[in-house]
Amino acid sequence: MSDLTETTPGWLSTDELHMARARMPVLYVEAVPVRVDESGEVTSIGVLLRIGSDGTISRNLVSGRVMHHERVRDALLRHLEKDLGPVALPHVPASLQPFTVAEYFPTAGITPFHDPRQHAVSLAYVVPVTGDCRPRQDALDLVWLSPQEAASPAVQGEMPGGQGVLLKQALAHTGHMY
Repeated sequence: MSDLTETTPGWLSTDELHMARARMPVLYVEAVPVRVDESGEVTSIGVLLRIGSDGTISRNLVSGRVMHHERVRDALLRHLEKDLGPVALPHVPASLQPFTVAEYFPTAGITPFHDPRQHAVSLAYVVPVTGDCRPRQDALDLVWLSPQEAASPAVQGEMPGGQGVLLKQALAHTGHMY
């Protein structure tokens, strides 16, 4: 999960965020960007390439915190634009029913999802995009994979914190069981 400090008024300072993370779960949104054909069938899945704080390159989904007094829809759109660029043209569903809720714990093994910084609850969405995606912020690149490639153990193994599990759940949600 991305950890960029927001500068919007009303958001927490770095010290306040560390204190809050130590005391309560933090709400996140995560998005699996997809391309679909004319019939709505998922043809490819977008996965971000990022460099971690330890210098390793990993594959990640679009993700980020929901700010105080921000609607989930707005947070989802903000993070899609931040990670995919302003002309990605995401189609956020009319109903904001997530395909799953992922609960990240600082202690590994409680769930498949692990974030050593915090206890986080993440609402996860599959979001079709039709525009030109150009990664911004801390993403190096956006790679489009076929559903079969996205389900491969090699790709799953390059996704930290359980995001590979989340990607497999998204594939199952879209009818791609492998």
